[in-house]
Amino acid sequence: MPIEAIEPQRLYRQISDQLRKLIVDGEFAVGSRLPSERDLALQLGVSRPSLREALIALEVEGHIEVRMGSGIYVCPPVQRERRSDLSGEEGPLELIRAREMIEGEVAYAAAQHGSKQQIAAVEEAYALMMAHAEAGIDPLEADRLFHIRLAEATGNSVLVGLVTQLFDARLGPLFERLHSHFDGTRVWQEAIEEHGLIMQALRARNAEQARAAMRRHMDIAFTRYSANLIRAYGHRQQGPEQEQERGKPRKRATRKSALQLK
Repeated sequence: MPIEAIEPQRLYRQISDQLRKLIVDGEFAVGSRLPSERDLALQLGVSRPSLREALIALEVEGHIEVRMGSGIYVCPPVQRERRSDLSGEEGPLELIRAREMIEGEVAYAAAQHGSKQQIAAVEEAYALMMAHAEAGIDPLEADRLFHIRLAEATGNSVLVGLVTQLFDARLGPLFERLHSHFDGTRVWQEAIEEHGLIMQALRARNAEQARAAMRRHMDIAFTRYSANLIRAYGHRQQGPEQEQERGKPRKRATRKSALQLK
């Protein structure tokens, strides 16, 4: 029998796979409400942001729906037949960390080696981001252009392809659902200000500052995604029972859960 390579599985996929199996096997009946997010995270032994990624994946696939102020409910099979295949989609938080490492060095190289014309092209994309935001147009395409032109300023076509691939990963269904929960004017305004610091370092040809500004931008994005995942899903699934529980001391789990990741 041929030996196949073992690929490390993304954490959010491990979580969603286990929850999906429990749903398909009938452990969670159609129409039933899942345990609270806090309880699920505790039983699985995972962080709340990782659980949120898994829940969004299951929501996109049609296995669950989140009802405002009530909770997370199991969908009937007919809805699951229309699900999207997310088996190849990367976890949003992992992607942001990868971009932080790679694009920090891209910004450093662009500040050092980019021509005047290339830096001007990045500036043009930055101005387009601001113009779109002010006009009420989604700045996503201008944002994409900014990062691609920054990579082009390195003179390395491999980096251009890599930056493009990493950015375009956010256009998948998992990222799209994520954005639908908390993307908005305030978030874009903060992101534009962060891009402004990158642009400032590029104008000054300060490679160290350009790297630091890009890494800071990605780190803030990571924090923003993590925090907003908790707020968006936590608020949407909080029902009357959870409200009554607020202020009460939490009890620690005393028995081993069937939901623990292997």
